[in-house]
Amino acid sequence: MIRKAVAAGRYYPGSASEIREMMEVLVDKTAKKEAAIGLLMPHAGYTYSGPVAGATISRVKFKDTFIIIGPSHTGLGKPFSIMTEGVWKTPLGEVEIDSELGKKLLATSDYLQEDETAHLHEHAVEVQIPFLQYLKPDIKIVPIILAHATADTYKEIGRDIATAIRESKGKAVIIASGDMTHYEPQEIAEEKDNQAIEAMLKLDEDELTRRYEELDISMCAYGPAVCLISAAKELGATRAELVKYQTSGDATGDYSSVVGYAGIIIKGGGG
Repeated sequence: MIRKAVAAGRYYPGSASEIREMMEVLVDKTAKKEAAIGLLMPHAGYTYSGPVAGATISRVKFKDTFIIIGPSHTGLGKPFSIMTEGVWKTPLGEVEIDSELGKKLLATSDYLQEDETAHLHEHAVEVQIPFLQYLKPDIKIVPIILAHATADTYKEIGRDIATAIRESKGKAVIIASGDMTHYEPQEIAEEKDNQAIEAMLKLDEDELTRRYEELDISMCAYGPAVCLISAAKELGATRAELVKYQTSGDATGDYSSVVGYAGIIIKGGGG
């Protein structure tokens, strides 16, 4: 199938020329590139989270494929859905799904199910794609959407992703697509997000879970982040770096009710 863009013109510009013009500002093509196992990128409108997403992806050495894990905002479809065939279309063109890797992952996981419905109206995966297309037009993706679940479930899906990547000889980078605290005053959002970011930088998904629950952190990035950390550690991750953090208030000037955005890169021993 051709999965048509639903976020173009809303979360990011609706024409190829406007996207490229915006990317010239958001993406630093001269940034030093690093080998990355995975990364956390926000998925709000580019006006709000684009500077964080752009700064983060600018630092990553690309491989053939990105596995993009997003949370479900719509509640549609299977709870843990993957697409293994077809293309995704944005104003910059079509991106092919890496069917070989996708089907390997589907066969490996007890949780993931083939499902298009969860992806049709979901922006979490789509908004990452123009960044990838801008830097590497022939990139492939494996899109995954996760519903609310336990940390153990997310961790197991992460280990399944690691197994599939290892069996494919490491040809993929993982993106956890998600935002941090939602609609709280700047001071509170920063305080909560700093606690979550600290746990992520320690590659401690159990501590992230504890803080997420005890501090009632309204981060939609939680599930994808736990999945990412679990996968990354299986793939030899040794450290993580916060590239950039800001909130929607930095774009709007209104700090009374903000959404937080964090960009984090997870690296291995040689990364």
